[in-house]
Amino acid sequence: MATDEATGDVALLRDNVIAALRTIFDPEIPVNIYDLGLIYDLAIDADGKIGIRMTLTAPACPVAGTFPSVVEERLYEVPGVTEVRVDLVWDPPWSLELLTDEVKLQLGLL
Repeated sequence: MATDEATGDVALLRDNVIAALRTIFDPEIPVNIYDLGLIYDLAIDADGKIGIRMTLTAPACPVAGTFPSVVEERLYEVPGVTEVRVDLVWDPPWSLELLTDEVKLQLGLL
C-alpha cells in the first residue's frame, strides 16, 4: 500500500509541477513553456526532487542565461518540491513540431 501512496503522491506532484510550468511564458511567443514544447524531460521522485531538461526556441534567446533560474524559482513555490535542477540543452533543437495541437491552433498553424 505504501508504494501505491507514494506513486499517487508523485503523480499529484507531477500534475502540480506541470501546472506551475504552464504559468511561465516564453518571452517571445505568448505561450507557456510546457505547451510550447520547451520541456524535454521532467523527472520527479518520491522525495520531491525535480529534474528538468529544457530548451529555448533559439540559442540566441536574450533570456538564455537567466530563464532556467526563473523556472527553478517558480518550481520551488510548488508544495512538496524539495530540490530543483534545470538543465538547459540545445540538442535536439526546438522546432514547431514540438508545439501541442492546441498551441498550433492558437498560433494559426493548423
